[in-house]
Amino acid sequence: MFFFSLTYKKPISEVEKFLDKHNQYLDSFYQSGHFIFSGRKEPRIGGVILCKANSLKEAENIYHNDPFYKNKIADYNVIEFTPTKANALFKKII
Repeated sequence: MFFFSLTYKKPISEVEKFLDKHNQYLDSFYQSGHFIFSGRKEPRIGGVILCKANSLKEAENIYHNDPFYKNKIADYNVIEFTPTKANALFKKII
């Protein structure tokens, strides 16, 4: 599992120009089963995504498709982890 933490490098006005394409990117990886959840940070300085991938290389290939990444709108910080405890709902996912 991989936790993506995005931090905006550009003003919100620039972020919003790419928001529709970013949401399409999110939708495609939800459909493929890679994304578990995502959302905005509060305050609105970026976002987070929980990603299920088989390797760091696969996770990198996934976030390199994000229009926020491609257009230098946000930096990605990636944390790889192995879930060791989870509630019943999350256990079905992992």
